[in-house]
Amino acid sequence: MHLAALHSPSQIQLNQQGNLKHFLTIEGLSKETLTKILDTAQSFFNDQNQLITTPLLEGRTVMNLFFENSTRTRTTFEAAAKRLSANVLNIDIARSSTSKGETLRDTLWNLEAMAADIFVVRHSSSGAAHFIAKDVCPNIAIINAGDGRHAHPTQAMLDMLTIRRETKKPFEDLKVAIIGDIKHSRVARSDIAALQTLGCRDIRVIAPNTLLPVGFDEYGDHVRLFNKMDDGVKDCDVIIALRIQNERIDSPALSSQAEFYRMYGLNQERLALAQPDCIVMHPGPMNRGVEIDSAIADGPQSVILNQVTNGIAVRMAVLALAMQGQAQAQGLIEAIAN
Repeated sequence: MHLAALHSPSQIQLNQQGNLKHFLTIEGLSKETLTKILDTAQSFFNDQNQLITTPLLEGRTVMNLFFENSTRTRTTFEAAAKRLSANVLNIDIARSSTSKGETLRDTLWNLEAMAADIFVVRHSSSGAAHFIAKDVCPNIAIINAGDGRHAHPTQAMLDMLTIRRETKKPFEDLKVAIIGDIKHSRVARSDIAALQTLGCRDIRVIAPNTLLPVGFDEYGDHVRLFNKMDDGVKDCDVIIALRIQNERIDSPALSSQAEFYRMYGLNQERLALAQPDCIVMHPGPMNRGVEIDSAIADGPQSVILNQVTNGIAVRMAVLALAMQGQAQAQGLIEAIAN
């Protein structure tokens, strides 16, 4: 399925009041909407900076539908839903009726009939979450947990929350570098879109030409390409290292792990070129010694574990806001607080 065949993301994602009812992609959402997600996520931390538990989704049912494996993302969505007091069902898609010949539509309609309120969907096909939200289950809140090479919007928002919490600087003043496999990374695409929407004016993409998407110019203003790592990280406030997918190794796109680390690995010497308080991020799982040196990943400037905690808060925010938006869209009594 292709995104060109789908309605505008903003038309699908927002209800008539302009509030979120699905969360499918960053594209098409306003700075106000993204800021509301960040502010809501921040509200789920107490004065001791610990995540709270709240009854916002008590009585609601969240179904995790992962057509692709991802323990980290599925687990954090489950943790987020449980902190909102929702019922959580993890559906084993590999053993579901789709493996017995049932269509995806029929499987989803059957799950919808089980009184599901939210589907968290991860799929290898770009546009899968849009398809489900538009054509299959529009009255269920659909949260995109990653679709093909297209988008990973909750990862982008947890990255934005981490940047906001850790740098304490306005996005307009930040210099952000994203390093690695841009071509195949839905995280990179969503991060760039979120940074642009939030006002970042200096976004640096650092990668060999073989790992850049066709039509890189489409990313627009404030996004610059660097083929040389040292030039790209100079004076940066934030460095995001992307995972190199093992299937790219020993291919025309990437000659070897050692060669990539030599050219683009984040080590102490390169980190020293950035701002002294530069933070280091990674969406995980990491390939130590390929994208990042262990001393950096475990060092004082790393906020990688903070990203995981912030991911639960962001996913709590998205689940709560989308459920509220669906209630508004269907004319139901709002049981979820602002």
